[in-house]
Amino acid sequence: MQSSLFNYHLPEERIAQEPAAARDASRLLVVHRQERRIEHRTFSDLPEYLGENDTLFRNNARVLPARLFAQRPSGGAAECLLLRPASNDGLEWWTLLRPGKRLNPGASFSREGYFSAEVVDKNEEKAEYRVRFSLQHHSSVPALAEDLGKMPLPPYISREKSDQRDASDKERYQTIYASGEKAVAAAAPTAGLHFTPEIVDTLTQKGARFHDLVLHVGMGTFKPLQTENIEDHEIHREIYEISENTQNAIRTPQGRRRVCVGTTSVRSVEDYLAKSDSITPGQFTGEADIFIYPPRQFQGVDALITNFHQPNSTLLCLVSSFLAPGKTDGIDWLKEIYAEAISLEYRFLSYGDAMLIL
Repeated sequence: MQSSLFNYHLPEERIAQEPAAARDASRLLVVHRQERRIEHRTFSDLPEYLGENDTLFRNNARVLPARLFAQRPSGGAAECLLLRPASNDGLEWWTLLRPGKRLNPGASFSREGYFSAEVVDKNEEKAEYRVRFSLQHHSSVPALAEDLGKMPLPPYISREKSDQRDASDKERYQTIYASGEKAVAAAAPTAGLHFTPEIVDTLTQKGARFHDLVLHVGMGTFKPLQTENIEDHEIHREIYEISENTQNAIRTPQGRRRVCVGTTSVRSVEDYLAKSDSITPGQFTGEADIFIYPPRQFQGVDALITNFHQPNSTLLCLVSSFLAPGKTDGIDWLKEIYAEAISLEYRFLSYGDAMLIL
């Protein structure tokens, strides 16, 4: 299948640079697959479509404010983006560094009064750097990041080094149900950004159930399709964790509709069902390497809440698959839906509006 099928024109002005004034004030495009029709609503209307026969699966990973700014011994600036721990003591991390050419193994950078760091290794293939930190006041590298770091916003959201929206980004580029114990995400599971405590309460009162899982969202989520044929694309890998209780809800829905909040939840659920044929006591931990593109059937997802995605992205492949499971019809239909959304000035990507696919 040609990767070019997943391209479309996204005007720059449609890429949201800030979230809606209120989380649930974002727009909601509702897709009724069986009737092949769409509605234009607001996210606050979500409880009109979900209720007592629904189970929602959501990714409660927390985004670490992982961008750290420092100085090199020469006085030049350095920027470090934390990706994932690389040692048992938690003081070594795989990172992205700027300027990379001047921060090879043996180089150092620091922030006076807070930390110093040394580059101890480099993964040439991924352009990732292994860095060991020495902390002066903080108990851990995540604690340091929570105090000093900036949110790792996607590259299509423009921010200066010192931006008046920093405080807002720390709040709004985080779901209301993100777990403080699961600060493992390099990017937000953005479909969940629209939820408010009021919406969760209303859905719960109507009989809907919520089950959490954790997918360690990585920077690979932004990697575009780079091969002529989609089958040749090397999909990114992400660790996920699913509790025994959530596994049971996935495997035995008992007549309830399984609603995934975001593509990260879809990846977790479908990868889990592909790799396990029974419930794992305690917790199932896996590494999602599943690439979902048309035509594909879904084992554990009946409805989906998602944002509007980039051209040439693997997430676009996933959503078009879900529009028409087992067929390729969803590719053209998704382009039609996106074209209408663009004409109606929907806001796209991480801080943009949402879709509900029923």
